[in-house]
Amino acid sequence: MQHLEEQIAHLTRTVEELNSVVTRQQDEIDRLTRRVEMLMRREGERAQEGSGGIVLGDERPPHY
Repeated sequence: MQHLEEQIAHLTRTVEELNSVVTRQQDEIDRLTRRVEMLMRREGERAQEGSGGIVLGDERPPHY
């Protein structure tokens, strides 16, 4: 009986630790999702303005 109680205590602790890990991972996923959405909006605005922000070496400046 004591062996089963020890196993239950160990499993309970493991579940609590895993829950903590999953919670931290979800927080990071949420943060990264917000950052990606912000970058997508910013890039969409940049594309609408026509300034893609990428300049190629052989590309002529717009005043030529």
